[in-house]
Amino acid sequence: MPTNQFAKPAFDVGFATNDIDGYTAFWSDTVGLPYDHMAKLGGGFHQHRWTLGDSIIKVNHTRTALSDVPPGGYAGLAIAHADAASLQTPDGVPVTLAPAGNSDLTLYAKTHNLDAFMQFYTKALGLSPDGMDTLTLGRSRLIAQPGTPARVDGWRERGLRYMTVQIFDCDGMTSALERAGVEIGMAPKTVGQVRYSFIRDPDGNWIELSERASLTGKPVPTG
Repeated sequence: MPTNQFAKPAFDVGFATNDIDGYTAFWSDTVGLPYDHMAKLGGGFHQHRWTLGDSIIKVNHTRTALSDVPPGGYAGLAIAHADAASLQTPDGVPVTLAPAGNSDLTLYAKTHNLDAFMQFYTKALGLSPDGMDTLTLGRSRLIAQPGTPARVDGWRERGLRYMTVQIFDCDGMTSALERAGVEIGMAPKTVGQVRYSFIRDPDGNWIELSERASLTGKPVPTG
C-alpha cells in the first residue's frame, strides 16, 4: 500500500471495557491526555477518545458484561511523557511512560513469525520498516515481540484489541487486500461520518481500516 494513501501520519489503538470511569481517571488524570469526544458505535458501545499527538487512544465502553478472553497479540503501549513510569490500565494492559524520542505512541505486538509479520505490515499495510522488528507511521511505532498470541474472535473484547490506520478509501483498500489473500475480519460499514472495516494480520491481530470524512475531506459511502 503506498504511504500516500494514509489520511494521517499516525495510527490509533482501541480498547474495550466495562470500566469507563477507571479509564477516564487513567488517561485524563494519571497520564494527562486531553479528552477529545465520545461517539456512539451502535450495539451498546460508546467510544471515548483521547489525543496523543496525531494518534487517538480509543476506549469502547459498554455496560454489557465483557467476557474475560485471553489477550490477543497487542501486548502493551509506550507513551511519550514528561515523566517515566510503568503503569497498567484498569484492565491490566501495560503502559510505559517515557520521555519523548522519535515517537509519541509505541504499540508492542507478539508474533510467532517475525519475517511474516514484517512482510505483512510493510507490503500489505504500508508501514515503514525501521530495523529488524520495528515499523513506523509518522510518530507511531509498532514493535514486534516473540510469542504466540491467542487468536481472539472479536475486536470488542476486554483490553487492548486493535490498531487503526486512517486511509482515503476503505472499500478499495479492503477489496485489494482481500484479493491479495489478507484475511478480512469485518466487511466495510458506515457509522456516522466514518466508513471502516477490519482485517487481520498473520497472527490474527485486528486492524481497523478507517475512512473518516473529517480527515479525507469527502463524504463516506453509505450502506
